[in-house]
Amino acid sequence: MQTEKATFGAGCFWGVEETFRNLKGVLSTAVGYAGGTKENPTYEDVCTDNTGHAEVVEVEFDPSQISYDQVLDVFWSNHNPTTSNRQGPDVGTQYRSVIFYHSPEQEAAAKSSKDKVAKSGRFNRPVVTQIEPAPKFWRAEAWRGAQGHRRTERIPDCAVVREHAAAGLRPACGGRA
Repeated sequence: MQTEKATFGAGCFWGVEETFRNLKGVLSTAVGYAGGTKENPTYEDVCTDNTGHAEVVEVEFDPSQISYDQVLDVFWSNHNPTTSNRQGPDVGTQYRSVIFYHSPEQEAAAKSSKDKVAKSGRFNRPVVTQIEPAPKFWRAEAWRGAQGHRRTERIPDCAVVREHAAAGLRPACGGRA
């Protein structure tokens, strides 16, 4: 079976991962960091807002079951692409809206879909999503989900992660998960 990868940043990677991992045709997901300058960054490094990394989800999918265009539609439908370096209460460059493409075909599809979303009238502000070549993907630490998840596994959503962070169960960015 031939598979493809897609890599997206759209805020807290837990919520983004949960959205993608439940799609028919998605074989696996992994949370991590991409787009920055530091080798092998940790969550704490990324939270400094000095590494340039985004929290991302790497999605492995079967294109015979779900197309890259369909995966892009899910990306656009599940976050606000008009806020720069923020999704909801999460603020910082690590929460930016970004598509990291893995091929020239993905680049063209991503740019076309961004234009379509921008012209759709769905948003009152400009779409600020970045579209860049896929850099090295750094898996998040094990406690953040570094093993990746198969469709049958249960992972926490952003609200649960935030509750745990507030309770001091896991380190968080400036009090945010």
